[in-house]
Amino acid sequence: MTNNRLKGFTYGAVAAASYGMNPLFALPLYGAGMSVDSVLFYRYFFAVVMLGILMKVKKQSFALKKADILPLAVMGLLFSFSSFFLFESYNYMDAGIASTILFVYPVLVAIIMAVFFHEKVSFITMFSIALAFTGISLLYEGGDGKTLSMLGVLFVILSSLTYAIYIVGVNRSSLKELPTAKLTFYALLFGISIYVVRLDFCTALQPVPSPVLWANVLSLALFPTIISLVLMTLSIHLIGSTPAAILGALEPVTALFFGVVVFGEQLTPRIMLGVLMILTAVTLIIAAKPLQQLVRRRIG
Repeated sequence: MTNNRLKGFTYGAVAAASYGMNPLFALPLYGAGMSVDSVLFYRYFFAVVMLGILMKVKKQSFALKKADILPLAVMGLLFSFSSFFLFESYNYMDAGIASTILFVYPVLVAIIMAVFFHEKVSFITMFSIALAFTGISLLYEGGDGKTLSMLGVLFVILSSLTYAIYIVGVNRSSLKELPTAKLTFYALLFGISIYVVRLDFCTALQPVPSPVLWANVLSLALFPTIISLVLMTLSIHLIGSTPAAILGALEPVTALFFGVVVFGEQLTPRIMLGVLMILTAVTLIIAAKPLQQLVRRRIG
């Protein structure tokens, strides 16, 4: 393995693990009485500032074509709603389980592409979809024997769906040509408008309750947002999108780890089986095309 490939796998693993830290920083803020809207406003605001500084240092352009503004606004709102639904779900279910169900978004992308863009559905894709939803059904009963909140599950599925639509929208529009940092900067910038409105133009914005919790606020903007974005982009550049996407399986694993170790969430054999089925399904979806190409080359 070359040095660059090793770097690429390391960047991808750290990027995915960083994204899985969302509950680690968000849940203490909830515990201190902060609302989802206030937490996400701070996350988006500081992420925009950090990303803007990073782009300035790297001398990247902020210029936009007029034709890109409306699609960017729509994509930014989708991106933001995905965050809102995920963070709202933490109020109704274990964050580790929520993060695992969220991870089905590549499966939803495959379904959207098949239904709306008539992309051919392979056997691997159909098997993966069935496997993913079987895995979710195993998670439906929580570790304490109680069934998961229907509202919580609905919020996570909506989070996954809005993120899947965001991915398809970006890849099927002129935004595909935008540099990742610029795309994310404007998605966050337009996305923050949701929280500005929901917080009555910031008049209802809650102050961060203590100096210690400012570390959580800034970490939420830095680790699951900026570091995750930058390192995943570097990883894709070094090892390609498929291996980098497969490393994304570390997102729910990290969230589960912190959920169990830090917040005392339950992890039963049935939940572990459900998580494994979802991770396998997503990995198969991501790797389906490269696998088929490899088989064809071997047969040919």
